Amino acid sequence: MRKSNILSKACMYLVLSVLAVTVVVPMFWVFMASVKQNSEFYQNPWALPETLWIQNFAGAWNEARMGEFFMNSVIVTAVGIGLLLVIALPAAYALSRFKFRIRGVLNILFMGGLFINMNYIVVPIFLMLVDGDRALRPIIGTSFFLNNIFILALVYASTALPFTIYLLSSYLSTLPHEFEEAAYVDGAGYFKTMVRVILPMAQPSIVTVILFNFLSFWNEYILSMTLLNEANGSRTLPVGLMNLMKGFRSAAQYGQMYAGLVIVMLPTLILYIFVQKKLTQGMTLGGLKG
Repeated sequence: MRKSNILSKACMYLVLSVLAVTVVVPMFWVFMASVKQNSEFYQNPWALPETLWIQNFAGAWNEARMGEFFMNSVIVTAVGIGLLLVIALPAAYALSRFKFRIRGVLNILFMGGLFINMNYIVVPIFLMLVDGDRALRPIIGTSFFLNNIFILALVYASTALPFTIYLLSSYLSTLPHEFEEAAYVDGAGYFKTMVRVILPMAQPSIVTVILFNFLSFWNEYILSMTLLNEANGSRTLPVGLMNLMKGFRSAAQYGQMYAGLVIVMLPTLILYIFVQKKLTQGMTLGGLKG
């Protein structure tokens, strides 16, 4: 038994090491490539940079408008996550802590939403927004639903509601009801109990929801490309990065192209480093309580 345990652990560590290498090596190469000069790519693309050519980031940020696209992505992601939490937290609290007549129907509807891929409904969403613009244009004289980063954030939040409510309600249902009963005895209402008692205990699951949706919103491409028009500078980072790669590939500006990749990746890495502990708790604590 002891030899088999040692062998199984050795195999597990070997597999994990291989997976770590396949993830770390490409990321390390991208970071190294982002500070190279173009001439170094023609000599040996796998060699370490001779000097740190930081000008690649300035070129990508200003010349390729990555700074403008970066701010658009920050606004869309922050507004989308804010709207999502404002709607999903009370909904998950009500579905997980109270019993009412249509609770089962709502749970089925939200569960059904988990099987709807956002990429499959891009065209219906686009046509709905086009019809809305057609109706509002005689009144306001301009487009409102299309080329609007706040409308894109609203679409992101609405499409992420089923998964978010399902994850939050699954976690909240594991919390003991004694905490709420004590709050009710002290005179707290439903809203105050949710904000002061339940949500602080649900921090791991909330952090998990924020991280998952941040990655989804930050890296989303199809909806952003469809609903935003590049002509007015309202592109987000993924679409801007694709344009950067197309333009610089023909101009052989490889350093600036990889600098753009780093600009896209860096916020997700920083966020994951800060919330790693809470993320692990959110993924495992609910199962332990259940």
